[in-house]
Amino acid sequence: MMSPAALTRRIAPVLACVGLLAVWQVASLALKNDSFPTAIEAIRAIPDILGDKEALINILASLRRMAIGFGVAVIFSIPLGLLMGRSRAVAAFFNPLLMIIYPVPKAALMPIIMLWLGVGDITKTLVIFLGVSLPVIYHSFEGAKAVEEKMLWSGAAMGLSPLQRLVRIVLPAALPEILTGCRTGLVLALITMITSEMIARQSGAGNILFNALDMGQYDTVFAMIIIVGAMGICLDALFERVRARLVRWSEPQFDIPLSFS
Repeated sequence: MMSPAALTRRIAPVLACVGLLAVWQVASLALKNDSFPTAIEAIRAIPDILGDKEALINILASLRRMAIGFGVAVIFSIPLGLLMGRSRAVAAFFNPLLMIIYPVPKAALMPIIMLWLGVGDITKTLVIFLGVSLPVIYHSFEGAKAVEEKMLWSGAAMGLSPLQRLVRIVLPAALPEILTGCRTGLVLALITMITSEMIARQSGAGNILFNALDMGQYDTVFAMIIIVGAMGICLDALFERVRARLVRWSEPQFDIPLSFS
């Protein structure tokens, strides 16, 4: 039987969503603004979007770009962050460059990248890559920097090369911090995906959203916002399951069965 605490954890998100929809419904009815449809109107528009073959193709195209941008960013950023965390020379070389890029909104780079590469998938994927890579680099750097020196000394004493120490000691020890960066990057991938598609209007979920806004189909606009939000929740829940399995050893164990027999 599920404990009250576990039941509360499961019900709380559902109650929060229901509460948000209720507030939305009341606010829309009170304001009586055509550009602010009720929650019921937005929800009714969702089956029309998901039942449209063209819309589904656009949404799948968005997810493909997001997956490629996120995957390439993770593959590139984790080794770089680990090297920065363990090498002062590497950190000194890359830190100034990252500090310049970090505060710049990635959407602001879209017009420049569009001039260079056009409005195709490469441009949008590159913007997603830039949005994801910085938090992953930062958390990988922090995780690698926090590894105790005595662990590395022990590895060196056992005859491990610098590369072997990085892979066998630093990477596992930094993994919880790395996955925190990846989780942040996943959220930013979704945000930059939609933003890039709204600027470079060719295809994708962001394009559907912007076209609906252009034509005054406000129920479709808010329905797309719900769909994108649901995509984010599902991706985050899936990632959290993977993260929990990978770093189960690092989680504190409170539910230890006690026997008094």
